Amino acid sequence: MPKFDMRHGPGNNCRKSVHQSLGGGAVADLLLWRKPKNSGLVLLGSTSMWFLFERAGYSLLSLFSNALLLLVVIMFFWAKSATLLNRPLPPLPNLEVSDALVEKIADSAVVRINSVLMVARDITFNGDVKLFLKVASVLLQISFIGSIFNFFTLVYIGVLLSLSVPVLYEKYQDQADEKLSVAQKFISVYLKKVDEILSKIPVPQNKEKKSQ
Repeated sequence: MPKFDMRHGPGNNCRKSVHQSLGGGAVADLLLWRKPKNSGLVLLGSTSMWFLFERAGYSLLSLFSNALLLLVVIMFFWAKSATLLNRPLPPLPNLEVSDALVEKIADSAVVRINSVLMVARDITFNGDVKLFLKVASVLLQISFIGSIFNFFTLVYIGVLLSLSVPVLYEKYQDQADEKLSVAQKFISVYLKKVDEILSKIPVPQNKEKKSQ
């Protein structure tokens, strides 16, 4: 959901549109149903996948194998018939991963992994109690949500929210900003109280080694 500024009241012209906040590109068009056909196909495809995996008991490996088998059979008979009838062979794209794409993914992964390792280092070696409690709280919430929904259901819920929340927010932006402002104030007060409680917890200091 795009961020809102409490300094800008409803109807302020300085406020960014939802489409601009989402990047103003193809993804924004998809999430805001600017092209209903594409958004509908994404919704239909995700619903079909969720039904296959969760209701029909289909596995990801079976679906992938059967889809690949069907593709191979179609391409095989297409190529054979094209040879016999002097027709052009089926067009196959050049399927390869570029070095630049691999390097970009690797660089992004390294940054995220290092961030996680820094958090782990602060908890383990620096004894950061506040950070430990925050991380433990987040992990417990993720574990609780994971015990209620499995992975594919969570992904499907994420798709549904992505295709519904932005367009509803764009339609009722002024009313939503008012409610979000109230929620933001409540969360700020709550986090301030939590920080006050955590600040009262004694943090062990690392003793410096005496030089011999």
